[in-house]
Amino acid sequence: MAIRYGCFFSYAHGKHDLMKRFKTALADALRCYLEPYFDNEDELFIDTEQLGGGDDLDRKIARAMCESVCMILIYTPKYEAHAYTRREYAAMRQLEAERSNWYTLPSHLIIPVIMTRHPDSLPPQITESSFYVDFSHFTMATADIKSNPDFLPDIDKMVKRIATHYQCQKKHTPPNHDCNQFVLPDVPPEWRTLPDLTFPKK
Repeated sequence: MAIRYGCFFSYAHGKHDLMKRFKTALADALRCYLEPYFDNEDELFIDTEQLGGGDDLDRKIARAMCESVCMILIYTPKYEAHAYTRREYAAMRQLEAERSNWYTLPSHLIIPVIMTRHPDSLPPQITESSFYVDFSHFTMATADIKSNPDFLPDIDKMVKRIATHYQCQKKHTPPNHDCNQFVLPDVPPEWRTLPDLTFPKK
């Protein structure tokens, strides 16, 4: 398996400017600070940038996830309600379990980014993570994330986590691993009814 992307962006598409601006600003900041850590890989995979109208969506998404080091999960209540984003989450947990057999994972591969909170609180899929970042105070008036001191410490943590996994995967990924064989799982149930999703340890 060749690593092609630093991280896969998983998010529920927004119709209005706030979500679009946040996704663009976060992507710009991560690209900026991830670039020095990589060889020739792209920093991010974002579906709206890399997919075309005639693509086999499931196949392309599954392959991109398999070829990504980590996953950025942009959380809003809409995320847990969408079947497709739940499939992406489940797929990355499968990849996490697989990679835990290659090397001792220093941390989870999914990095939750909180954009807004569910009125009933965050779901366990977010809170069980050893690390998530809260960007819920982002507004249309927020200055550029990549130069905003309010957000830079969290951006730095995210970049370092991705870079650590990148180095591990470069060293330990089996050379014959084929991402063409990876497929997205069926639609899992609603998040708040899911069983514990802790992945097996090596």
